[in-house]
Amino acid sequence: MPSTATVKEESIGSVPVHVVLKAFELMCTARAMTEIYEKNAAFTSKYVHATSRGHEAIQLALGLQLKPQDFLSAYYRDDSILLGIGITPYELMLQLMAKADDPFSGGRTYYSHPSLNRDNMPKIPHQSSATGMQAIPSTGVAMGIQYLEKRGLAKEHADGKPIMVCSMGDGSVTEGEVAEAFQMAVLKKLPILYLIQDNEWDISATAKETRAMDAVEYARGFKGLETRSIDGTDFMRSYQTIHEVINIIRTERRPFLVHARVPLLNHHTSGVRKEWYRADLEEAAKRDPFPRIKTQLTIAGFKADKLKEIEDKAALAVQADYDKAVKAADPKPEDAFKYDYAPTTVTEEKGEREPKGKDKTVMVDCALFAIQELMQKHPECLFYGQDVGGRLGGVFREAATLAQKFGDDRVFNTPIQEAFIIGSTVGMSATGCKPIVEIQFADYIWPGLNQLFTEVSRSYYLSNGKWPVGCVIRVPIGAYGSGGPYHSSSVESVLTNIRGIKIAYPSTGADLKGLLKAAYYDPNPVVMLEHKGLYWSKIKDTEEAKTVEPDADYIIPFGKGRMVQEVEAKGKTLTIITYGMGVYWAKNASKKFPGQVEIIDLRTLNPLDEEMIYASVKKHNRCIVVTEEPVNNTFAQSIAARIQQICFEHLDAPVTVVGSENLPAVPLNSILEQAMLNNAEKVAAAMERVLNY
Repeated sequence: MPSTATVKEESIGSVPVHVVLKAFELMCTARAMTEIYEKNAAFTSKYVHATSRGHEAIQLALGLQLKPQDFLSAYYRDDSILLGIGITPYELMLQLMAKADDPFSGGRTYYSHPSLNRDNMPKIPHQSSATGMQAIPSTGVAMGIQYLEKRGLAKEHADGKPIMVCSMGDGSVTEGEVAEAFQMAVLKKLPILYLIQDNEWDISATAKETRAMDAVEYARGFKGLETRSIDGTDFMRSYQTIHEVINIIRTERRPFLVHARVPLLNHHTSGVRKEWYRADLEEAAKRDPFPRIKTQLTIAGFKADKLKEIEDKAALAVQADYDKAVKAADPKPEDAFKYDYAPTTVTEEKGEREPKGKDKTVMVDCALFAIQELMQKHPECLFYGQDVGGRLGGVFREAATLAQKFGDDRVFNTPIQEAFIIGSTVGMSATGCKPIVEIQFADYIWPGLNQLFTEVSRSYYLSNGKWPVGCVIRVPIGAYGSGGPYHSSSVESVLTNIRGIKIAYPSTGADLKGLLKAAYYDPNPVVMLEHKGLYWSKIKDTEEAKTVEPDADYIIPFGKGRMVQEVEAKGKTLTIITYGMGVYWAKNASKKFPGQVEIIDLRTLNPLDEEMIYASVKKHNRCIVVTEEPVNNTFAQSIAARIQQICFEHLDAPVTVVGSENLPAVPLNSILEQAMLNNAEKVAAAMERVLNY
């Protein structure tokens, strides 16, 4: 570092000289990295990457001001932000080359897709490549920060309260999920900065083609989201603006948006090269932030040879890091199987399932009491979703009285935003909160699948075990009372195809309470499918869904089925594998075949109790899988396929799947509904066919 003795001022444009010098050094580093990637493109382009060339000034202005208590969501063009917070070129290159020691993902995901959980640096929860989607988990972080502060659970920091920073390209602001994030940020007055880097390109589409307004103009529609729009190539102006905004957020705890205009000087990515479609490269080069900061330092008194010395030193360091990274070890094949699920401590059934002297309780109240006990014991636990607040307590009254007992900051309504409800759990979990959230009906889960699949389910795996998402997502499911096509769907086959989540589908109140407790203590994301037709046992022959409420310590491990009805293997017998409403259809149907039908309730769909399934099938040699879903291409058929494979030599009849008719939706009219849905009569007919095969 050159001496500053020849510099007359201690600052340049109110930015301390040492900060400007550090920014220049890191800008030289980022520039050298881009050049070495291009020079070795045949090798470095094996895995897709992008760089920050043209964006360096605004990114460094941010990165150099973040503190270890802060949270950051940096997107795929943000390698200069990462340099600014202290990540080395070598670490970035390990990810570029998908090496085993890649500190972010262990070689699992792309360059500049960071996830970081170090004590001395800002925390970076995992995020996907999908542009704009990071806005929801990031806003969830800010919501978690606010919740902990309001409840007196937040850690004190002498140098300021933590903030969340979400970095995005301007093209991503057109995503609908960004609007959901902005809405909640202003509604809750959250401590978050949205940094929008606007290079006027959306891959090959220009701003004029893809947006009616820039991010600042758009943000004006969100009352309470204060904005700044700046030239992001001017480091001094960028630093001053970020400094002002961050200080306001730290003290006033409210959201901001900074819109920085920058040029894109490198390729969109290594796979989509600028020369293929751009005619503005010469004009864009005139806005390069690198010569601008160099000129500002020269005017301040730094000699050209000293600045050249910094450039050369950075280039040599980058080359050394590159050479070292090339030689670093690749992951081993067995490494692919690490971190699919975080280990849970709940491995056996505990507590009292049927305490003496208690009356039977409807299933919906067992859920209410379970959540109430969790919230009493754990101040980090909170519950939110549509209509779950104090006025209603959920459309099924499954959260009745919770808001009155625990307050509106722990139990609250959200807007109609399924994506936010699900995706925010990523951020809430990262701050140490444990959210229980609700999707009002299974039919409404579709807008949230983007977040569930891409952000929630993959966080633990793609962060190499650093960021498990601990959350419980409650989903009332199934057909009941002529709910029609928008309140009756079964969606388990879609959910069971999402790896990285766990899924429960209890059929009794005791199981619902025990599994809710297990879900809370599980560090992985859990979806609780709760059949609304069983909530009150109002449907004929579902009275056994009502149970004595287990005690507060009762807990059931995931992956353990329940023997509903056991029979001896004498003569022709069969086993029923089912869950949810199927348990009651099977039990009612089995009355026609006394002593011949064993019934297993899976209770959890992922993980499965395969040991119980196969043992029962091998015992009885005949099997029917019963589901409420239409049969074709379903989870039930996948169970049947596994049974055929594992138990083939023990089978005396083909494994049969019985479900609803293969129609697009459940009709509203009760006659049509009955014609479509599965029922005990259809199950009994299948039993007769299989027993007589």
